Amino acid sequence: MGGGPKIPYPKHVWSPAGGWYAQPANWKRNTAIAGLAVFGITAIVWKIDSELEYRHKMPEPGRFFPSRYWSRQIIEYEKAQKAQKVQQEESK
Repeated sequence: MGGGPKIPYPKHVWSPAGGWYAQPANWKRNTAIAGLAVFGITAIVWKIDSELEYRHKMPEPGRFFPSRYWSRQIIEYEKAQKAQKVQQEESK
């Protein structure tokens, strides 16, 4: 049930992917390294972007807004709003 034997192919054909039935020796390690590199670069860019993000208008309270979880400006704004609300309640 394997689909039969491998089909004969011309040996003179070259391709950057390795040709027919290519199975490079280190493909698992190379794939893991490439995946970690992509993940690392993405994480660095994400962190830099979240630190540099600037908003002129803050999101409405209670509304779903994904960047409120990682944008420093929004997090600080919401902490200030919460502290102001607590302070107003204490003064009553």
